[in-house]
Amino acid sequence: MAKTPASATKSAKSDPKQPSESPADFALHSLQDEHEKQKRYDASLEQMLAFYEQMLLIRRFEERAGQLYGLGLIGGFCHLYIGQEAVAIGLQSALDNDRDSVITGYRDHGHMLAYGIDPKVIMAELTGRQAGISKGKGGSMHMFSTEHKFYGGHGIVGAQVALGGGLALAHQYNDDGGLCLAYFGDGAANQGQVYETMNMASLWKLPIVFVVENNQYAMGTAVGRSSAETEFYRRGAAFRIPGMDVNGMDVLEVRGAAEIAFRHVREGNGPVLIECNTYRYRGHSMSDPAKYRTREEVQDFRDTKDPIEAMKKTLLENGKTEDDLKAIDKAIRATVSEAADFAENSPEPDAAELYTDVLVGEY
Repeated sequence: MAKTPASATKSAKSDPKQPSESPADFALHSLQDEHEKQKRYDASLEQMLAFYEQMLLIRRFEERAGQLYGLGLIGGFCHLYIGQEAVAIGLQSALDNDRDSVITGYRDHGHMLAYGIDPKVIMAELTGRQAGISKGKGGSMHMFSTEHKFYGGHGIVGAQVALGGGLALAHQYNDDGGLCLAYFGDGAANQGQVYETMNMASLWKLPIVFVVENNQYAMGTAVGRSSAETEFYRRGAAFRIPGMDVNGMDVLEVRGAAEIAFRHVREGNGPVLIECNTYRYRGHSMSDPAKYRTREEVQDFRDTKDPIEAMKKTLLENGKTEDDLKAIDKAIRATVSEAADFAENSPEPDAAELYTDVLVGEY
């Protein structure tokens, strides 16, 4: 009698180690294939104008924050988002603000602005004032707003990813239709808790989109020197999480990827991993001289890949004039100046504020 092949015997048994679907039914590249068919979101002129205004607001806000830091009005660390604006705007413009949640690391000012939070309360928080969104106790790195479903601002590298998994579990448990958008950087991509979270998120099909903001240098080390696998969108393959490789300097491409990824998650298919390849123009923080790269490299990105200049060019090609865009810039500068004045003139927290918000409830 011919022997039954061992593989056939194994597959015939009920094996708890086997996934619920066969490998043939699962394609890691499926979402990337869909993205490749039409990379850029087909935005209306009105939407493109909104993207331009939102990115420019982040840019001008961050420039002013850098000035206030230099004047000693912002203490501690301050990580600017200049250059990466297309990532937050492209992704968060596709969210449902009534249902979805966002969590990120300590380069968080841009994400809060992208969520439509008042620049005044963000700037007041940066300067440690009572009127700040966290009452002046969070500062640049630890801003938080449950009202807006923005859960930080986290100083521990990679810790926000595990917390994002918890937010996604809450969305699933409450059956509220929401998803969690969890950002982390190329430096945090080598943290173990990131992969523990990916494993559980995939196993439980949690509604979460993991976003690697790959700004190429983490805290100051080029990705090629720190990561064996520099194509971060592949990092979910071991957990059967489809990945997407996205140009993070193009807001329309980011938005296009968001449409695909969010739909996939909302349909109950589990998590997605998006890598947004972007570039920060400033150092890791305001105290970083960024000597690990050349001025020529930074200038090349500014000259040829800047997300705001690219959108400005598109708007001009679609009928907007230089005067139209100058008026927008003037209005945004006024908004940022007003936020800075509000922050500088707001009182610092009372000493008693140190004892509030320590625990969720009173015991």
